[in-house]
Amino acid sequence: MNRLPSLTRRSLLTAAGAGAGLSLFRPAASRAATTGAAKARVVVVGGGFGGATAAKTIRRLDPAIEVTLVEPSREFVTCPFSNLVLGGLRDLPSITHRYDALSQKHGVKVVHAAATGVDPAARTVTVSGGLTLPYDRLILSPGIDIRWNAVPGYDEPAADVLPHAWKAGAQTALLRRQLQALEDGGLVIIAAPANPFRCPPGPYERASLIAQYLKTHKPRSKLLILDAKDAFSKQGLFTDAWTKLYPGLIEWVPASRDGKVVSVEPKEKVLVSEFGERHKGAVVNVIPPQKAGAIADAAGVTDDKGWAPVDHRTFESRKVPGIHVVGDACIPGAMPKSAFCATAQAKVAAAAVVAALNGTSLPDPQFINTCYSLIGDGYGISVAGVYRVNAQGVAEEVPNSGGVSPKDADAEFRRKEALYGEGWYRAITADTFG
Repeated sequence: MNRLPSLTRRSLLTAAGAGAGLSLFRPAASRAATTGAAKARVVVVGGGFGGATAAKTIRRLDPAIEVTLVEPSREFVTCPFSNLVLGGLRDLPSITHRYDALSQKHGVKVVHAAATGVDPAARTVTVSGGLTLPYDRLILSPGIDIRWNAVPGYDEPAADVLPHAWKAGAQTALLRRQLQALEDGGLVIIAAPANPFRCPPGPYERASLIAQYLKTHKPRSKLLILDAKDAFSKQGLFTDAWTKLYPGLIEWVPASRDGKVVSVEPKEKVLVSEFGERHKGAVVNVIPPQKAGAIADAAGVTDDKGWAPVDHRTFESRKVPGIHVVGDACIPGAMPKSAFCATAQAKVAAAAVVAALNGTSLPDPQFINTCYSLIGDGYGISVAGVYRVNAQGVAEEVPNSGGVSPKDADAEFRRKEALYGEGWYRAITADTFG
């Protein structure tokens, strides 16, 4: 596996991986602190990896800035490691995090309400209950929303029968219960979407961990992946592992072999593929097309495809000045829609906001992404990348950096990768919510 290159002090300062370089940022003395003017106000909408990281980072860079985080839920259930819940290797409480440290330790004002509107001219955010929050800068990190009926028949009520589980929590628990109730010999179907979508390797990690559960508890059952694509992230590593760990259990059908699902019949648990074949499953997981969270539309920062174009040096919207968009909702260039990238983007956006409010310059950022996938208990794989901004946006063009796990690695290497994945999860959640 290619390892990340050694980082210089300057690259650490500008890098934005989980925890990278934050200790080197010195808290700024804001204009308000030095002139006696009113405090600058930043509102952050969305309390996932991107939003929570942005709020915390601004407070660490400049404690004089007033930061308000708007998030309706009092707890955040992470999509990372939610597939382990489906496989029976974790439970939901172990991937659930609260916002106490953000408010008590870092001084972030947390408002548990839903953001319902943005007025870019007045620079205000309206939240449920009628409260209006003024801002000098706004950061949106609303994650994804499902494109209901983008696959005909898959509407919101259909998700109660054929769960997507692409927002962790109640949907994860529902899919887990369905797997537990599955009769041995039943067919599980996963419908994977076309790009772009949240967490490119996610459907295939999910298939792997469900396969482990089936192999252990329902050994006569099979798993079918119907895919709207002809290739997917870390494909060679996944398919090699499936051959070793789950021979004959997983079948992957790409778009070119009629894997694209074009309609759904929820009551019958039937998926219809592009050329008319009908696939009936006992448990059906439909991962539908997605878009930026609704508040991004309300703020006017999305394009006709439903995602937010941004300036990758600052993550400021290319459509509405004064609003920054990070995480799954933005168009991230070559970066994947991953939790690690969300935290990286959030740190860059936070630094850009602090610089803008203090009238200081911002160095060109670099970004790191690391993604671990667990294919079975004690069997992990990973991919890492380092990105920089160029004339076209963000590209993975740092020489001799990043890479994927070697295909010919032995069992001990895979076991260590699984352990590293556990450490990655502890580190990123502590960095975000601790």
